[in-house]
Formats: sequence, structure tokens, C-alpha cells
Amino acid sequence: MSKLGQVIESVEKYNKFVLDQVKRARADEQFGRELLGRWNDIKAKIPVTRTPTGLPLPRLALPEIDEPGEIARYLFSEGLPGEFPFLNGAYREMYLEPVREIESFEKDGGSGRAQPEPARRGEGAPDKKIPQAEEPTRLFSGLMLAEDTNERFHYLTQHQRTHRLSTAFDGPTLYGIDSDADGVSGKIGEGGVAIDTVEDMVRLYDGFELGSPNFSASMTISGPAPIIMAMYIAAAKRRFGPKVVPKLRGTIQADIFKEVQAQNETIFPIEASLRFLTDMVEFTTREMPRWYPISISGYHIGEAGSTPVQQAAYTLSNGFAYAEMFAARGIPIDQFGPRLSFFLDCALDAEYIALARVSRRIWAIGMRDAFGSGPRGQLFKLHTQTSGRSLIEAEFKNNLTRTAAELMLAYINATNSSHSNSADEPFTTPSEEWIRLAAHGQAILLEESGIFKHTMNMLSGSPGMKAVERAVEAAILDEFREIERLGGVLAAVEDRYQRSQIQNAAHRYEQQIYEGIRPIIGLNRYRNGSDDIPEVKLVRTPRKKQQLQVDRLAKFKKKNAEKAKRALDKLADVVERGENCFPMLLDAVEVCSLGQITGRLQEVVGRFRPMV
Repeated sequence: MSKLGQVIESVEKYNKFVLDQVKRARADEQFGRELLGRWNDIKAKIPVTRTPTGLPLPRLALPEIDEPGEIARYLFSEGLPGEFPFLNGAYREMYLEPVREIESFEKDGGSGRAQPEPARRGEGAPDKKIPQAEEPTRLFSGLMLAEDTNERFHYLTQHQRTHRLSTAFDGPTLYGIDSDADGVSGKIGEGGVAIDTVEDMVRLYDGFELGSPNFSASMTISGPAPIIMAMYIAAAKRRFGPKVVPKLRGTIQADIFKEVQAQNETIFPIEASLRFLTDMVEFTTREMPRWYPISISGYHIGEAGSTPVQQAAYTLSNGFAYAEMFAARGIPIDQFGPRLSFFLDCALDAEYIALARVSRRIWAIGMRDAFGSGPRGQLFKLHTQTSGRSLIEAEFKNNLTRTAAELMLAYINATNSSHSNSADEPFTTPSEEWIRLAAHGQAILLEESGIFKHTMNMLSGSPGMKAVERAVEAAILDEFREIERLGGVLAAVEDRYQRSQIQNAAHRYEQQIYEGIRPIIGLNRYRNGSDDIPEVKLVRTPRKKQQLQVDRLAKFKKKNAEKAKRALDKLADVVERGENCFPMLLDAVEVCSLGQITGRLQEVVGRFRPMV
């Protein structure tokens, strides 16, 4: 039985274990009393906080149950936040404001004036500075040249306590192509930032303390990810010295399976791509304990047209395949397991009410019972982005409402971080106005409203949510069984299974819109009668900037010509010998461009040949 088959069996066995515990709690009086005692102890220790209006609320909301069987069902099937199987959250507390004194609106002696409550023993005085948790908001940007994106990063983070940046790269960079390549000039800096050299990488994050515990960088790139990762490390060392490397925080996408299944930005053959990825993972898990070397991404699977269940099933099965691959390299499960992260889409379908919750549970069970991972490797650490596919041109300001609803769903699912799309994205790279509104949407939800900042589990566990959870888990396991029948993830990829299923789902989605079965407000329902395209300022890279990028690249290549030749020869030699090539990449990026390295590696291992 393959590892994916073992995961299926593990989830089924765990569900049976839960039912057995429920029956035991009802039949075994001593066990039932122990569970009831634990439950009462948990509830007694929950702190009480107060809203600004003085309403007392528990810091953790739990169901009002006192029957041992139902207590067993909750504790074993769901778990408290931060406890196996992590259905209610990877961590004990998320999004909550720190416990502090808040003025009560109770009137004192009929004066009508709000009076502050006296400080309780052990609590800080109201005037003391209270440490704030890291915001879950992660801001995504990439446009024109490195200095332009850097300016946007500083604009976006000017009011943030912690700087969590996500970087979008332009098309040539995503394919490992230099900006001076034939036919590329018009695409430089379009839809993302142009990065050709380590010097560009230095410019990109200039002014940010890369080794600070309050800074993390995320890079959305997969095909040439090991090269870009090496550039990031080299840029950090140039600014802060070699001691900064273990302090670097962040993630790089590097998800080869989803590229082949959905996004098509693979540049080396699959086997070579997976080898270079594993080389990078082996290095980073050993030398960079705070870095996530892969973001296993369902987002692009969803954006390519999959159903929500397909997105979760393919993402999870890809994750288990990576875990099997890294373990086969000899990397200990408890070394790489905690460094795996995930990235899901969140749209408006009913499945998203519980998609991430179910994924978190399946991952925890599979990693523990099929892979033998410890608690840290069982955590499904999730970044969620609102759906780009749900944004439309027609009456595009409605996209603000769509994104707000998707954010609600993301945080109901206890995502670890989130990015909200901008309403003008159907037309252009987001402008400052719309990207500010997108960021404010998260701030309003998490900071201004009281929906998430007072109580964990505020909206979890409704009968409807439980029904969705059961249906989604069953559907994901059915997808697993089909992939297992085909021989596992890699065999299914080579058979084009995931890709064909995504294409079929995308066709059904568009057909449903065309036939009116799937309502899209302003497009096929409640149209205003006009097909006029609104005037939206387009963000484009001026020709002058594109030429500047080419000129900088030419200067870099001329300066490092002899060193680059020697570095590329050494890199090719290491690859041919089958050794870990990532340390040599770290040397090569100091004197070679992205395109030079990609080209030489393709000479050694070949190019990816797209599946038809």
C-alpha cells in the first residue's frame, strides 16, 4: 500500500476510533466521569474578556454539552484549538486581542459616564503597553522593477506592526528567462516584478530588516524557485552578513506538482525539478530553521478551474507525495514536517465554509498515523487568498463585497494568514487606491469588528458547518482513492488525471454561468443594462524602465563574465555527479543571472515538455 493509501486508511481508522470513544464514554461510567471532569476543568480555566461595551465573553467558545458521549465526540473528532486533530485551528489562540482592561459602559451612580473596571490581580494596568500578536494579513505585490515593488511594499506596510510581504514576479522571471532574451522586452515588469540578478533582489527588499523576527517574505514562484531562493539568501548576506541566514523567515512556493497540474510554469523535466526542489529543502531545513521551503498550493489549482474539493484533495495528496519524497532523501520527518506550508483559494461556494478545517484535520491524521510525525509536523499551516476567479469586470466595485465575504470564510476556517485581492484586478495590476481598500477590508474584519478579536471559535460548529465538513471529507477521500487507483500522485500526473479533471470542472463552471445556473451579480443577474467598460487606470511598465532593466543586466553580465563561466561549469559538474546542487547555486547567483543559470541547467537536465 502506498503512503496515500495509508493516509486514507488512517483517516478511516481514526473516524472509527472517535465513534468507539463516544460509545465507551456512554458505556464506561469511569471513563465518562473522567471526560466530564476534564471538560469542566477546561471550561473553568477559560479567561473572560470584555467587549468595548462591557459585555463579558469567554476567550474560547465551547458547545454547551454535558453528556460524556458528545464531549468525547468533540474532543476526539475536532479537538480544542491547537490540539489534535486541529479541526478548530492550528494554534490555541488566533486573531485575539490581548487580555486588557477595557472601559465598561456600566453607569456609576447614574452619572451616565463610563467607568473603568478595577485591574484584576495579575493583570497589567491600563496604561501599560500590551504586546500585540503578529497580524495575519499578508500583503501581495509585484510590479515594474525591483525599486518600484520596494516602494509599494513600504507603502503597504507603513501601518503594520509586522511586515509580511508576498512577492509576485513577472512572466520572464517565472520562466527563468532574462530580461534581455529575444521577444521578452514588452513583458518586463508586467504583472509582477522583474528579477534577473542578486542586485535586483537587494533592491527589492531594501529598507527591510530581513533577519528581524517581525519580517517575513513570501515569493510566489516555482519553476526557478531554487535559483530565486539562492538569490534571496545571497542578497540577505550582502546586506547583513552570513549570520543572518538562520534568522530569515518566510516561504517560497516551489510547488512543482501544481505547476504541472494547473499553472504551467515548469522549466525543467518533472524528475529534475523535484530533485532541485529536494536539494533546496535539504539545505534550508538544516540551515534555515525559520524558513518554509515549499508552499503546497491549491490556490492556482482553484484558479485554473477546479472544484473546491478537487483543490483540497490535490493539494493534500501533493503534500503527502512531497513528504514521502523528502523522507526518501533521508531528511527526518520531524525536521522537514514543521517546515511545510499550504496555500488555498477561498471563493463563495458552500464547500469553503469548512474546506480548510477539513484539510487541517486530514493532514494531521495522515502525518501522525501514516508518516509518524510529531506534533509540529502535524500542523497544516495555511495561507489563504481570496479568489481571483470570482472577480469580474462587470460592475467591478461589487468585487469589494465578494472579497469581504471570502475573507469571512477564510477567517472562519482559522487561516494562519490571508491576502485579500483588489477590486480592480480584472483590469490591471492593483493601483494604490484599490490595494489599500483590500488591505483595509482585513483590518475592518479583524480589528474594527468584534467578530474574531474577542473569542476563539466564535462562528464554528453550526449544524450547517458540520454537514459541510462531513460531505467535504468524504469527497476528498474519494478523490484520494482515485489517485491511489492510478498509482499515486506522480503516476496520476503523468496520466494527466488532475489536469483533465480541472479542465472539466472549469468548463462546467463557465457553462453554469452562461446558462444562469450559477448567478454572478452584475453579469448574468441584476445587470444594469450597460456593457460599457469602466475607466480604470492601467498600471504598465514604461519602456524607459524596461530598457533600464536590460541595461543593468548587461552591465552585471559584463562585470562578471569570467567568474560566471567558472561558476556555471562548477554548477553543471555538481548536477552531473548527482550531488546536492543548492550550495553551488548560492555561489553561482553572486556572479550569474537567472537566465544564465536556467540555461546551463537545461543543457544538463533538459527542458520541461508540456503535456497536451
